[in-house]
Amino acid sequence: MAESTAPRRGRWLLLAVLALVLYGIVRAAGTPSTPEAPARPSAGPSTSRTAPRTSSPPPAPASAGYDPADYAAQVRARARQAGVSARLVMAILYNESYKPHDPSFERAWQKYKPDAAFGIADMHRATFDEVKRGRPFAGRRWEELPDDRDLAIEAEAWYLRDLADRLPAHWAGPYTKDELLALGYNTGAGNMLAFARGATPGSQARSYLDRLRGNWAEAGRAVGAR
Repeated sequence: MAESTAPRRGRWLLLAVLALVLYGIVRAAGTPSTPEAPARPSAGPSTSRTAPRTSSPPPAPASAGYDPADYAAQVRARARQAGVSARLVMAILYNESYKPHDPSFERAWQKYKPDAAFGIADMHRATFDEVKRGRPFAGRRWEELPDDRDLAIEAEAWYLRDLADRLPAHWAGPYTKDELLALGYNTGAGNMLAFARGATPGSQARSYLDRLRGNWAEAGRAVGAR
């Protein structure tokens, strides 16, 4: 009995070993030897083309600080040429210094807001094109204002001269000539004349006038006015 069952047991044992070996081979083939590295995003031009565009305004540059007093010499010279108050020109520069006057930022902002003003005196294109007619800077372009601060001051001074030429000899409002010119610079000649006739400025114009009065002493010190 023992002699007849021995070959069978040997065959079954051999089959079991072969099955185990086959199972091990299958497992090894289905399992990676090393973990697969995560795919990296491709770099290059295709990445920038597919990036979503934003409609929000560009961030202000960290190094956008500027002091109008650094341009006192240009203010005095341009105000003298235009026949207006250097102190007023400087005070308006202080009023308009609330936003970063960095050329690259201004151009990026203008793309976001096409009707934005340019330069340290914050002048709109239509105003600049009107003011430059017949003036020494007639051949200059509005797009140059962010890069040429002296040009911005020159245009500001002559615009104030144009506003002064439109003021009547006498007015009923409680404002000084410089205050009316500043209001005209902020709101336009038509509103300036209305204020001269006694109209009450709106909240924006009042805020602009309040800032002008707050900057008046500092502007005087910057240009050496007494």
